[in-house]
Amino acid sequence: MTTVFKHRNLPRLLLQARESIMERTRPQLREHGLSDQQWRVLRVLGEHGAVETGLVAREAFILGPSLTGVLDRMERDGYVVRARDPLDQRRSVVEATAAGRKLVKQISPHVEVHYDWMEKAMGKVKLTQLYALLDELIELEQP
Repeated sequence: MTTVFKHRNLPRLLLQARESIMERTRPQLREHGLSDQQWRVLRVLGEHGAVETGLVAREAFILGPSLTGVLDRMERDGYVVRARDPLDQRRSVVEATAAGRKLVKQISPHVEVHYDWMEKAMGKVKLTQLYALLDELIELEQP
């Protein structure tokens, strides 16, 4: 017996869209020895500077235990440093090192070229609408 659904599988479509976008970015990441998760961490740090690890987890969509392993490897490779938050010793702060910031500067132009291509292919209006719709969907689904 099969089940007929009225709506398309939105989570699958969103994952498929993500994978389609990442197919163009991954070669650049792999060239620098980075995983998708490591890039998301560096991008967050590139946008925000030194931040509490909880914010990195939320912004990079990496669960806490996984983030610990990702940060361990990144710290070992010299891309990030962690320290105790001077205002709250229970919290950790993570920051990109000079090597991590250099990677962001090397990779981000390639990412931006891809976004420019998407904007040209879809049109600025459609891409802006897509961002707005995704923001609206995220807000709608918040508890």
